[in-house]
Amino acid sequence: MSEILRVNVGLGERAYDVLVGSGALAAAGAELGERFPRGRAILVTDRHVANLHLERVSDQLAGLGLRVDPIIVEPGETSKSWAGLESVVDALLDRNVERSEAIIALGGGVIGDLTGFAAAVTKRGVDFIQIPTTLLAQVDSSVGGKTGINTRHGKNFAGAFHQPRLVIADRDLLATLPDRERRAGYAEIVKAALIGDAPLFDRLEAAGKDVLDGAALDAAVAAAIAFKARIVAEDEREGGVRALLNLGHTFGHAFEADAPKDMIRHGEAVAVGTALAFAYSAHRGDCPAVDANRVSAHLRAVGLPASPAELAHTDWDAASLVDRMRDDKKNRDGRITLILARAIGDAWIDPAADEADLLAFMETQLS
Repeated sequence: MSEILRVNVGLGERAYDVLVGSGALAAAGAELGERFPRGRAILVTDRHVANLHLERVSDQLAGLGLRVDPIIVEPGETSKSWAGLESVVDALLDRNVERSEAIIALGGGVIGDLTGFAAAVTKRGVDFIQIPTTLLAQVDSSVGGKTGINTRHGKNFAGAFHQPRLVIADRDLLATLPDRERRAGYAEIVKAALIGDAPLFDRLEAAGKDVLDGAALDAAVAAAIAFKARIVAEDEREGGVRALLNLGHTFGHAFEADAPKDMIRHGEAVAVGTALAFAYSAHRGDCPAVDANRVSAHLRAVGLPASPAELAHTDWDAASLVDRMRDDKKNRDGRITLILARAIGDAWIDPAADEADLLAFMETQLS
């Protein structure tokens, strides 16, 4: 077991800790045990994660005297739907879940978002615990309390802010993660540095690919979570500064929405979106071109795409992508909101992007 790093998300009475490192699940024993007064742990996961991790997690919880009662859904975004939500809520009610007991979300972002939303609405709110099994979920969706499902209008258009009571980011659970998924998760780590922690970016840049493993990865995960925790504590419901955490996402979500299903990963789209946000900032004269070039170079150094041509899908249309950006949840008064940069570690919110200029920029990037 490595040193367990602990990050606090400071939200007063709803504050909670994130435990990071190899062996974090075992280290959380006492804190986990007190969350299940009935001696059972209702756990939501998907079939794929269950095959990989359910037995091991169940054994560790059994060592605390807890009986695991699993709810297993199908893997993938299709479960993150109204039908998926209804299925999980009904399963919780079938088990007569009480508001005094917590639900465990074991899986990636889909499971965390779905379980968190189900916990938020079941009996007007029950506690839940995040045990993320992907790097992306560890540094992004498991922390901050944004839960939700997808609708025909887009990703995460229905949901609730519902904070977990504990997050366990155990590196051991990443051992089965394919390299592509690990790299995709890293996009959310470097994003945090680019928003507001230039020294962290310097360290990540110096480490290169080595940052994706071992204690270096633990330190990077903890640093990214600590940065996000500060933003969430200041603006829990995304009324202001928390929108900065969407650096790269307005561009990235457009690529995700226009790509064939499962062709590109969220983290890959965010990586390209982040590179484009810096490139567009440089195009406008807001950010030094050298900073935009450093961002693209680092993304490529760790094996991430940094331009639309480097994504697995390459048949893009600039007008369609900009049209997707018009549907972004951050937008106000019918204007596209972009997260841009003045420099590495200095992101800002532009609430009214010039759409004609943005379209011309995207056409150039795709040509």
